[in-house]
Amino acid sequence: MFKTVAAASIALAFLAAPVLAQSANGPDGVWQDQWGTTFTFSTCGDGTQLCGVLNDVQGNSRTEENLAFVDHQVVTAEQVAPSHWEGQIAMSGGSAKAIVKQVDPDTITITGCRGGILCQTLTYERIS
Repeated sequence: MFKTVAAASIALAFLAAPVLAQSANGPDGVWQDQWGTTFTFSTCGDGTQLCGVLNDVQGNSRTEENLAFVDHQVVTAEQVAPSHWEGQIAMSGGSAKAIVKQVDPDTITITGCRGGILCQTLTYERIS
């Protein structure tokens, strides 16, 4: 009995290790762009969706319209590939298609597109 329990414990620990390593390098955390705008991203729903809360807005994006979104969830996206989510982002009084890609453990890009042709990509670095 002891050998069976010990073997099961070792097997469970081995299987859990990659999951823990993956979540430590995943999108959960606080991210900042070059102007100081910050988001908190977290996996949500069944663990494959991505939710983003706008923490602060800086630079040219610091408008009354955008400040109204501070402390609100503004990104909701479905995972379409590893480290790649597509959904919506609330911005400038409306919403746009959002493409979020985690390009490495400490870098995320967000591409917002309105009307499918007006797109802008911003790069965010992990700060916590």
